[in-house]
Amino acid sequence: MVGALGILAAETAGAPAHADVSWFVRSAWLVPLLPFLAAGLILFLGKRSPGGGAPWGIGAVGASFVLSLGVLWHVVQGGAAYEASIPWFAIGPLHVEAGILIDGLAAVMLVVVTSISLMVQVYSLGYMHADQRFTWFYVVLSLFTAAMLVVVVSNNVVQLLVGWEIMGVCSYLLIGHWWEEHENSSAAIKAFITTRIGDVPMIFGFFALIAATGFATANIRETTHAIAEGGEVSTAFLAIAALLLFGGTIGKSAQFPLHVWLPDAMAGPTPVSALIHAATMVAAGVYLVGRLFEVFVAADPAVLTTVSVVAAITMLGAALLAIAQDDIKRVLAYSTLSQLAYMVAGLSLGEEGFTAGFFHLFTHAFFKALLFLAAGSVIHAVHSNSMREMGGLRGSMPVTFRTMLIGALALAGVVPLAGFWSKDELLVVAYDTGTTWLFWLFLATAVVTALYTTRMIVLTFFGSYRGQGHPHESPPSMAGPLVALAAATAVVGFLGAPQLGAVFGKWVYVGHPHEAHVVPWIAVLSTAGALAGIAVGWLVYRDARGVDPLAARLGPLWRVLERRYYIDDLYMAAVVLPVRDRLSAAVVWVDRHVIDGAVNGAAWVTRGLARLVAWVDRHVVDGAVNGLGGLTGSSGGLLRYLQSGNVQWYAVMLFVGVIALTVVFIRIV
Repeated sequence: MVGALGILAAETAGAPAHADVSWFVRSAWLVPLLPFLAAGLILFLGKRSPGGGAPWGIGAVGASFVLSLGVLWHVVQGGAAYEASIPWFAIGPLHVEAGILIDGLAAVMLVVVTSISLMVQVYSLGYMHADQRFTWFYVVLSLFTAAMLVVVVSNNVVQLLVGWEIMGVCSYLLIGHWWEEHENSSAAIKAFITTRIGDVPMIFGFFALIAATGFATANIRETTHAIAEGGEVSTAFLAIAALLLFGGTIGKSAQFPLHVWLPDAMAGPTPVSALIHAATMVAAGVYLVGRLFEVFVAADPAVLTTVSVVAAITMLGAALLAIAQDDIKRVLAYSTLSQLAYMVAGLSLGEEGFTAGFFHLFTHAFFKALLFLAAGSVIHAVHSNSMREMGGLRGSMPVTFRTMLIGALALAGVVPLAGFWSKDELLVVAYDTGTTWLFWLFLATAVVTALYTTRMIVLTFFGSYRGQGHPHESPPSMAGPLVALAAATAVVGFLGAPQLGAVFGKWVYVGHPHEAHVVPWIAVLSTAGALAGIAVGWLVYRDARGVDPLAARLGPLWRVLERRYYIDDLYMAAVVLPVRDRLSAAVVWVDRHVIDGAVNGAAWVTRGLARLVAWVDRHVVDGAVNGLGGLTGSSGGLLRYLQSGNVQWYAVMLFVGVIALTVVFIRIV
């Protein structure tokens, strides 16, 4: 297969793509294949293997991570994009080839997905060790990672859709892993249905792109290049296609109004939450916009404006909701919603915001995975998600405290951690492009982010312990990934630091790379905003007892935040209950008119058959038996006359018989 991919490699920059390409790039198809094979091995051999099959998953993802680093190194050295494919299927004029597309964007995402997945799989050894479906968990976790990697490397929209939908099914299985509890199964169903709602317009968007090529190809680069060159496709058609594609991002990346599934997805195991929120499912929606970015840029400017508005609503709205959450994982869930909106808003700024948006996706993956896994470490120790049952844990859980503090400061945007560099770059791009309203919204959201992050840290680690039992530090299998992710959070931001050349922008860009630069007053303002949020959070919550201090200060607004702006209630009243009632009525109608009718009809047929059988039994079977009995009796009666006991009569009959035989014999002769 490697040879076939190499022979069919596409040409880039006027030279064959396989020329001067490293083995790692040519073998990039192994990156998604290895976790997929691991899922199969764990499924069939896991329970009979050491460690319940977990080493298969960890080994496969570890190997994929090493391969991904090799692919990224090719990009770092200035290597050209590489595309290779083999024939897949044809429908009329449409010929689809399965293949890979490796460029800067894909290379960065491969490293993000494999590194976070590796940390999650190692962490799960400790977190899930006593789970009764431990092996099945690793099966789905490996398949989930493989599906996301398929999305990343796909060179055509059909293959991308396959990985996208497999990932959706895996998320359903992982969120509902503990399906015995109704809350968990309901959350899994909610996530599956909500994301499918977003997938429907996205699929039509894919059809629109294929139609734009005259149904000649589903290849992403061929399609986007044709659009970018200004072919015969109208701007209005591109606008419709882009908005349809954005539907997939709204669903998978949980943007308003399809954001409601993500907080409820916290019902799943914490390692799943970390993987979904940091590197896979929610990142896929942002990646979709980036991979098809030329479509959005070439469309009517109103499309990117629409993207900006949706992101703005989600960004600040979700950040405010995080303030009113008691569940530590829900705080981080709403934080993810807000940070994803940061990325989407950055992409909505056009080519200038492309690099900044993806740089924030890159940095966010590490510190958000760190925060979720650290939260899982706390939950594992106190056996509760509620911050009311935490407090004072910094002494008994020093590793968890220090690593989570690093992640929290990065999320708040404190220099020099990763979050500062990516958020600052987004602020600079918003200012440079003259999008003033988005600039101030970025800043306001950053202040609120620092506030709810400080609230989370103070309620969890400071004060006195309010829970039951005696918390203790997590085992090395859980603490190790925390330390690794904390180290990454401390250094990955420098890849985009203008003072160090902002090399990230040279790896990932569309068109001309945006020149990252420092605007001193913006850096000072963003830092001041983060420190202000931290200060307010500390002053309000350092002596918090019982009722949340902000609840009394915000009054009715707090109730609105607790009820999540009543959006879930609206969906329940306007959509879920009417649909459920209609479905119930339809089920009753079908039961009464179809099922009952079928049962009654079957009963009528059964009764008719019973009557027929009874008639046949009475008149045919019984008649035949009775007739045979009568015949036997009559013939027996005749024979009775022959058996008289008179010897003379027997002699006469013998004489008659001899005469008869003689006559017959004479006649024959």
